[in-house]
Amino acid sequence: QVQLVESGGGLVQAGGSLRLSCAASGRTVSLYNIGWFRQAAGKEREFVAAISRISGSTHYADSAKGRFTISRDNAKNTVYLQMNSLKAEDTAVYYCAATSRVAVTTDAANFGSWGQGTQVTVSS
Repeated sequence: QVQLVESGGGLVQAGGSLRLSCAASGRTVSLYNIGWFRQAAGKEREFVAAISRISGSTHYADSAKGRFTISRDNAKNTVYLQMNSLKAEDTAVYYCAATSRVAVTTDAANFGSWGQGTQVTVSS
């Protein structure tokens, strides 16, 4: 079982940038499809981005396309989420999650390992 720890959240002004990190331990991150999800106060958890363990292909929610970039550093056993042009509506707790499924999935129910989350607050 892989353990995941997120970091890099914080308070940023609208238009600013943050880079979130998802550090894996216990197993190598390259064995898993990794997804980023977020949950704003009073709302359902939603998919943000994912990266394939096989091809390295990336997938994004419409809200993240063109602004967010997911990447993986196998040597550091870490997955990143670079977030640019942040908006107030990006405010949420961000979680990374891992699944050993072969196909990339955006459904949170398919991810078996989750980090504790990191808070991102964007002030307008």
